[in-house]
Amino acid sequence: MSGEGKCRVAGGTLGGAFWFAGWLFTLGFAQLVWWKAILGLVVWPYYLAVFLR
Repeated sequence: MSGEGKCRVAGGTLGGAFWFAGWLFTLGFAQLVWWKAILGLVVWPYYLAVFLR
């Protein structure tokens, strides 16, 4: 029972936190209404991935 019940955190946690913080910043900076915010949730990661490529 040495390794049983232990939880490991994946390395993508920091990237997800960065993405979420950037999305919230974008919403606040652009002062978007709710439907544009939802659209930004879908479109913003694409442009971020293209930029970071």
